[in-house]
Amino acid sequence: MIGKKRWLILLVAVVGLVLLYPLYGKILSGLGISNLLVSQYQVPKCEVPQLLSAQDQNQNGIPDSIDIVNGARQEVKKGTVYDGSYFQGGYPPEGRGACTDVIWRAFKTAGYDLKKMVDEDIKNNPKAYGATGRDPDPSIDFRRVSNLQVFFKRYGQELTTEIVAGDVTNLTNWQPGDIVVFGLPLEHIGIISDQRGRDGVPLMIHNCGPKASEDDYYLLNWPSKITYHFRFISLQDGSAV
Repeated sequence: MIGKKRWLILLVAVVGLVLLYPLYGKILSGLGISNLLVSQYQVPKCEVPQLLSAQDQNQNGIPDSIDIVNGARQEVKKGTVYDGSYFQGGYPPEGRGACTDVIWRAFKTAGYDLKKMVDEDIKNNPKAYGATGRDPDPSIDFRRVSNLQVFFKRYGQELTTEIVAGDVTNLTNWQPGDIVVFGLPLEHIGIISDQRGRDGVPLMIHNCGPKASEDDYYLLNWPSKITYHFRFISLQDGSAV
C-alpha cells in the first residue's frame, strides 16, 4: 500500500512539473534572469546578420518575413489569453487563442490565409495528414500543431534545429519569421523574432499561457525538443542588414 502511495505522489509531482514548467520559464524571463546572467559575465555581444525577403505579399512595403513577426508581436501587445478551445467556424475570438493561433494571425498580417491553405491541402492530399485527412474538420485542423507541421514540411524550407549561442554561422540560419516546432510530450509552435539576446540567440514569439509572449527563454528551455525549423518565405533574394 505504501509503495502505491509513493508512486501516486511521484506521478502527481511529474504531472505538476510539466504543467507548471511554462509558468516557471515565464517568471524567469519576466525577471530578466537570463539577460542578467549574461551581463554579469560580460559575454561579448554576438552580431548576427538579419536576412530579409524580397517577397511582399500584401504590397505594404514591408518584407513578408518582418510582416509575420509584426503580426505575431501584435498578439503580445494585445495580451492574447491562452485558449485552446474548439470554436465553430475555426477562429477564436479576438484576444484569445493557442500557440497555433499566433501562427495564422501572423501570416494574415503578411497577406496569407493560412487556414484556407491548410484546409485546401488537407482536402487535396488527405493521405499526407493521416487521421486528419480521413476525417477533416476545418474548424480545428489549422489550429493543430501536427497539421501545421505537415503543411510547412510540404511547402516550406526545412532548416537546422540546432541552436549554438555565440556561433554566428549557426545563428544566421535562424531568421525573423521562421517557424519552430517542438515535439512530444509537450507539442508547441512559435515564430522566430527579429530581436536577439546578447549571445545572438533569437527571441521567440508564442503563446504557452497565460498570455502570448516574446522571450529569450523558451526556445532553448522548452521541455520538449525542437523537432522542426521551417522557413515559409524564401530569403534567397533578400538582403542582409
